[in-house]
Amino acid sequence: MSKQLLKSGIIVSGMTLLSRVLGLTRDVVMFHLLGTHWAADVFLVAQKIPNFLRRLFAEGAFAQAFIPVLAEFQTNKEVAEVKKLVSETFGTLAVILAIVAIVGVIGSPILVSLFGPGFIQSPEKFELASVLLKITFPYIFFISLTAFCGSILNSLGRFAVPAFTPVLLNISIISAAIMVSPTLHESTAIAMAWGIFVAGIIQLLLQLPFLWKEGYLVKPTWGWRSPGVQKILTLMGPALFGVSVGQINLLLDTIIASFLKTGSIAWLYVSDRMLEFPLGMFGIAISTVILPSLSRQYSSKDSSQFNSTLNWALRLVCLIGVPATLGLYLMAEPIILTVFQHGNFDLRDSYLAAMSLRAYIVGLLGFMFIKVLATGFFSRQDTKTPVKIGIIAMTVNMFFNLLLFQPLGHVGLALATSISALLNAGLLYKALSKAKAYTPDDQWLSWITKLFLGNLCLVLFILWQMESLSQWRQWDVANRVPHMMLLVVGSVVVYAMSMFLVGVRGRHLKHS
Repeated sequence: MSKQLLKSGIIVSGMTLLSRVLGLTRDVVMFHLLGTHWAADVFLVAQKIPNFLRRLFAEGAFAQAFIPVLAEFQTNKEVAEVKKLVSETFGTLAVILAIVAIVGVIGSPILVSLFGPGFIQSPEKFELASVLLKITFPYIFFISLTAFCGSILNSLGRFAVPAFTPVLLNISIISAAIMVSPTLHESTAIAMAWGIFVAGIIQLLLQLPFLWKEGYLVKPTWGWRSPGVQKILTLMGPALFGVSVGQINLLLDTIIASFLKTGSIAWLYVSDRMLEFPLGMFGIAISTVILPSLSRQYSSKDSSQFNSTLNWALRLVCLIGVPATLGLYLMAEPIILTVFQHGNFDLRDSYLAAMSLRAYIVGLLGFMFIKVLATGFFSRQDTKTPVKIGIIAMTVNMFFNLLLFQPLGHVGLALATSISALLNAGLLYKALSKAKAYTPDDQWLSWITKLFLGNLCLVLFILWQMESLSQWRQWDVANRVPHMMLLVVGSVVVYAMSMFLVGVRGRHLKHS
C-alpha cells in the first residue's frame, strides 16, 4: 500500500504537471492574442462560471460524496450491487446535469448579471459574455460525467487516465485560439469558447474504453429513490458548498473585480493560474490519491492507518508547499514577466499580476491543507462539518473583500482569499483533532526542523542568484527564459540537496 500510494501520487502529479504546463501555454496564447482587452475579461468570466460549477459538481462535491459510498459498497457488497449503484448514479446524475445545462444556456444573461454585474453597464461586454456562456455552459454536463467515470477508475487504483484528461481541454482551447485570426478579439474569444465545448465531449469519450476494460461500463438507469444514490445525494448537498469554498471565494473576487478597472479580472486570473500550478500538482493530486484509501480505512474501521495516511499526506504537502510558497513569492514578477509579458500583455500588466500573485501565495499552504483535511472528513462521510467551517471562511473572505478592495484594488481581493483559506485550514484541523480523527505523530518536530533548514538554504540561493527586477523588466523573452530556467532548476537542486543533507531520504516519502 505504501509504495502504491507514492506511485499513484507521482503518476497524478506528473499528469497534472503536463496539464498545468499546457494550461500555462493556453494562457500565454490567450493573453498574447487578447492582452487585457475587455474581451479577455469577458471570456474569463464566461469560462469561470461553468468551471466553478465543474469544481463543485465534478472535482468537488460529487467525487467527495461518491467515492466513499462506492468504497463502502466495494468493501461490503457483492459486485452486482456495486455495478447497480454505478448504473443508477450514472443515470440520475446525467438527467440532473442535462437539466442544469439547459437552464444555464437559456438563463445565460441572468447568470452574467449575477457573476459579472459590472458588465451590465457595457452592452458590448454583456452581449459577448451571454453568447460565450451559452457555448461554454454545456461543458458542465460532459465534464461532470467525465469526473464520474474518473472517480470509478480512481477507486480501482487507476489514476493515470483521469489525471491526463485535463490535458485535452488545454489542447482544444489552444487549437481553437490559434486557428482563428487574432485581429478581432471577439472572434478569438468565441473560438476559445467552442474549444471548451468540444473538449468536454472528447474528455468524456476518453474515459469510456477504460471503464469497459474494468467491467464498469454499465447502462445508465434512473435511480433517484435508490438507497445508494440517496446517500450520495445526501452527502453531496453539503459538500457542494464545503469542498469549494476556495472556488466560491475566487468567484466572489471576480464579481467584485468586474467593478474595478479593466484588466483586474485578467490580473487576478493570471495570479490564480500560477497559484493553481503547485496546488493542482500536489495539493489536489495528493487528496485525489488518498481519498479512496481513507474511505476504505474508515469503512474497515482501521483508525490507526487512517491517521497514518493523513500524517503522510500533510508532511508531503509541507515538503512541496513550503518551498513553492517561498519560491513563488520571491520570484513572482520575474515568473510573470517570463511567462506572460509579450504580445498585448505589457510590463504594467506583469507588475500588477505579480502583486496579486504574492497576495494569493500567502494562502498557498492553506489552500493545500484544505484539500487534504477536507478529504479526511469526506472519507468519513461527514460533509456537514466542512460546510459549517466553509460558511465561516466565506463570511470572513467577503468581509475582507469589502474592507480591502477599495484601498488595494484587485490585490485586496487576493489577500482576502488567502486570509480566508488560512482560517479554513486551521478550523478544519481543529475539528478533525476534536473528533479524534487525526492526531499529529511524533515525527513532526523533526520534520519541521528539517524543512526550516532546507528552505533557509533555498531562500538564500534565490536571493543570491536572482537579478534585480529592473534587469528582468529590460530583458526580452530570449534573455528571461534561460535565466528563469537556471533559477528554477538551481532552486530545485539546492532544495533537494539541502533536504538530503539534513537527513531526508526516499523512505521518508513512503506511507508507512
